[in-house]
Amino acid sequence: MAKRRATTAMLVADVCDVMGHVAPLGLAQDWDNVGLLAGDRSAAVERVLLCIDMTSAVVEEAIKKRVQFVMAYHPTLFKPVSRLTVPGHGTDGLMFRCIANGIAVYSMHTALDAAEGGTNDVLAELCGVKETEPMEYLFAEEHQVKIVVFVPTDEADVVAGAMFEAGAGWIGDYERCSFRIPGTGTFLGGAGTEPTIGLAGRYESVQEVRVEMVADREDLPAVVGALRAAHSYEEPAFDVYPLVGEPVRGIGRVGELSKGTTLKALARKLKRATKAVNVQLVGDAEADVRRVLVCVGAAGSLPFKVGIGEGDVVVTGEMRHHDALTIARQGATAIVLGHWASERPALGPLAERLAGMLEGVRVEVSEADGDPFGAV
Repeated sequence: MAKRRATTAMLVADVCDVMGHVAPLGLAQDWDNVGLLAGDRSAAVERVLLCIDMTSAVVEEAIKKRVQFVMAYHPTLFKPVSRLTVPGHGTDGLMFRCIANGIAVYSMHTALDAAEGGTNDVLAELCGVKETEPMEYLFAEEHQVKIVVFVPTDEADVVAGAMFEAGAGWIGDYERCSFRIPGTGTFLGGAGTEPTIGLAGRYESVQEVRVEMVADREDLPAVVGALRAAHSYEEPAFDVYPLVGEPVRGIGRVGELSKGTTLKALARKLKRATKAVNVQLVGDAEADVRRVLVCVGAAGSLPFKVGIGEGDVVVTGEMRHHDALTIARQGATAIVLGHWASERPALGPLAERLAGMLEGVRVEVSEADGDPFGAV
């Protein structure tokens, strides 16, 4: 994606486009609430603030710095709200203040977790892992469908041509794309039918061609209409199949360490790199670790779907007691950095990346954003 030129003022809509390029919203989990949560898409943006949690302190910082756009990694609005009022102790009150001060609010959350160069990739790199695979792949619903029609051999070009004219048959920069297979069609017309070939009440077989091509979903009504108009049959036979897009990398990362180390040594390295204050270990601190399974925030059961064993270490932000027991039983280990601490390292690289794409817009990481948990 080319850097956007600041020939005119950057708008909220422009910033959203860039955010969506960095972390496509289609990568987010189904339960998540990502994208623009509040704001005027036509409003100008000169300053963007990044944070993990949009707390009252972050909102005060945004107002003081005259920020017009806040990217709060965790969605500030998650469940439906019935009112936005102040004063208030919930996120509804924070959203009201942002709206009142002309501050747009956007969330990346699990879209950034899955995106290339996102939260999990940053944490994996801090571990010393260079080559990774995702813990899961996403299979996005394709915007195209495949339409298949059966026509008499000598009508194949006519029907296909009509479908092409209606918008079907595009694959990338190639048009009029189709695939054709010869075969035999059979039918028995009931009383009152008027078959184009053969007679009603008599079992017929006809040499036909199976013609198939793709079409955009929005063009499907026109393509089907063209098919019916060009086809000579009283009841053309055709099928429409939904398509699934190519698999893309989802959340979590798995990879081998560039060189082996111990659980304690890796934990100390990550504590320094993330500035985590509440690091917990699962397993023997002197255990050798070779493969890392990274899942920022809360890993949940995701590592178990990949399969873990001796030499594996799960690096995450928080973990349930019984998941820790399961990891120990399977001979693996874990490093629990704290939810906020596991995600925060991604904001610095993200700010640099966005600054390079939003010319004329100042992008900075919040100084008020902080871990809600402290240490004694």
